[in-house]
Amino acid sequence: MRADQTRQWDEKYRSGLPAWDRQGVSPALLHWLEVGRLAPCRILVPGCGHGHEVMELARRGFDAYGLDIAPTPLARLRARLAEAGLGARLIQADALVWQPEAPFDAIYEQTCLCALDPGVWPAYQAQLYRWLKPGGALFALFMQTGRTGGPPYHCDLGEMHTLFPDDRWTWAKPPYPEVPHPNGLFEVAVVLRRQP
Repeated sequence: MRADQTRQWDEKYRSGLPAWDRQGVSPALLHWLEVGRLAPCRILVPGCGHGHEVMELARRGFDAYGLDIAPTPLARLRARLAEAGLGARLIQADALVWQPEAPFDAIYEQTCLCALDPGVWPAYQAQLYRWLKPGGALFALFMQTGRTGGPPYHCDLGEMHTLFPDDRWTWAKPPYPEVPHPNGLFEVAVVLRRQP
């Protein structure tokens, strides 16, 4: 684990909320759940932070895993899960090196990609591919900032198509819904399937 990154992210959580923390469950996740696009399965939420989505998935009977490099938000999430009588598996680890004991049926990607420096995006994409079963689904929210720098970093859809190429991923057909964010930005909601 990159100790400098662990300290940096933990300090962000100790001093306030990252710019992409909704302080609640994303409406995109709720939509996917309500229309049955996402049903109970073994699912990972990388870069889960305070774990609003992990809580919701656990509440709905998923075998939910939350992964984050920072210990502070995971400790807070662990306490909230215990208070609610819910179970989820929480892992403190670096998303660029961690490997699960078995692949996942689905991954909910909302906050990890936009938090990572774009220089490591190819390595992270490779991790997502390894973490999913063949045919597994990546439920992705690509942050749209319209500016350089970050985090959060702008996830241009053209760049995302290059990052998640057709020989590895099947993209759902457009149009892709835009999900307004409380910080004034928006995300583009896309479901991708891992190719065998």
